[in-house]
Amino acid sequence: MTGIIDYGMGNIHSVQKALESLGDKTIVTNNPEELRKCEKIVLPGVGAFADAMKELEKQGLVLAVIDAIKNKKIFLGICLGMQLLFESSRESKGAKGLGVLKGEVKKFIPGKGLKVPHMGWNQLNKVISDKAPGVTECPLLKGLPENSYVYFCHSYYPDPKYKEIVSATTDYGIKFTSVVWQDNIFGMQFHPEKSQAVGLRILKNFVELC
Repeated sequence: MTGIIDYGMGNIHSVQKALESLGDKTIVTNNPEELRKCEKIVLPGVGAFADAMKELEKQGLVLAVIDAIKNKKIFLGICLGMQLLFESSRESKGAKGLGVLKGEVKKFIPGKGLKVPHMGWNQLNKVISDKAPGVTECPLLKGLPENSYVYFCHSYYPDPKYKEIVSATTDYGIKFTSVVWQDNIFGMQFHPEKSQAVGLRILKNFVELC
């Protein structure tokens, strides 16, 4: 069972529909006890960093998320849900993130003909992994051609302290982190549920993780 966290700021039903089309059993919930019964957890998100953290705290979900990650449950953060995994964001001065990944979230600087937010299709550049013998890429990117296109909609991006957790980058004026992977934690700055065949392949890989 995959628990999709509903804290009022995510593209919940598109994510649920995509996972269930791949044969996954899901539950949409903001109940910490229900989340504890799930094998996998997805944290979607659209909106502001500080507002999202306030909602997670108000609904008692912060500890539930941290406990799930500490207990090695497979965890996926999508867009803002990925940013919340980090320590802080320049979007919201003084606001603390979940802090399960080291680093901060930064804002794109408009220029060179680039618009902010970064919205639309862009490419993923895989980063070779040496995390384990025989492992050369993030498991969620298995089977994806190099430079696959996915759909983005964001003004901020994570800047991890430790670059070994970076599994893919994307170019938009700068090279920014678009996929992270650390142990049981995965994060994507783009929206796999909106990324057509490529996104479904990524979510299929997620469903098949043990």
